[in-house]
Amino acid sequence: MSTFRRLVRRHRRYFVQCVYVRQGPQLEPMQHQQQSRQPELVEGSLPVFVFPTELVFYADEQTSHKQVLTLYNPYEFALKFKVLCTAPNKYTVVDATGAVKPQCRVDIVIRHRDVRACHFGVYDKFRLQVSEQSQRKALGRKEVTATLRPSATQEPPHPRPQEEERRLREQLADGVFFEQTAFQTESRPVTGGPSLLTVLLGLVCVAALMLPTLGEQESTVPVYLHLSVNKKLVAAYVLGLLTMVILRT
Repeated sequence: MSTFRRLVRRHRRYFVQCVYVRQGPQLEPMQHQQQSRQPELVEGSLPVFVFPTELVFYADEQTSHKQVLTLYNPYEFALKFKVLCTAPNKYTVVDATGAVKPQCRVDIVIRHRDVRACHFGVYDKFRLQVSEQSQRKALGRKEVTATLRPSATQEPPHPRPQEEERRLREQLADGVFFEQTAFQTESRPVTGGPSLLTVLLGLVCVAALMLPTLGEQESTVPVYLHLSVNKKLVAAYVLGLLTMVILRT
């Protein structure tokens, strides 16, 4: 009986060693393959989703001078974006840089600020670059064309010949994109507060209201400085208008 147990123990150790030898070396390559299969974001390879892909401005329609680009983020991580342009002096971009939360979108307002006949039919390009919050390299980019046309009521242009299409692509490909610092970012005009004339006129109205009313007997102020009720009402009305002007500035 003891001999049988020794044989069982010997065969059990031999079986465990065989399983370890056969299965052990295969475990490390499997883990290495799983690690090598993890996707890595390469610079410029991330798809960027923007709508629309072309901006058309019409000179005779004031409402078309303002266009909206919508940037979508369908990924599970946040993105930061930057808007570049080949002709920044012709456009105003609101919020040329910013961030998009995961599974969200953001609207970018673009205004055409140089509507002239010399710009009719000229194609410009906007480039939207996106990257992760913790990285500086651009993971993806999307280019959007922009053009100015005389009127929306005119017939749509005929399909461009292949030679003109090729020339247009070469022109757009050679375009230089400017950074966000070159944009004329839309902002409120900075004012220096109310003017000196407004302040002086307000002080005169306050002094007029503090003067005694015409007909008061017990007053040390000379009689010619007494004002009637109508004059004080006018001073109060003017003072109210000046107060509104000062608050707006």
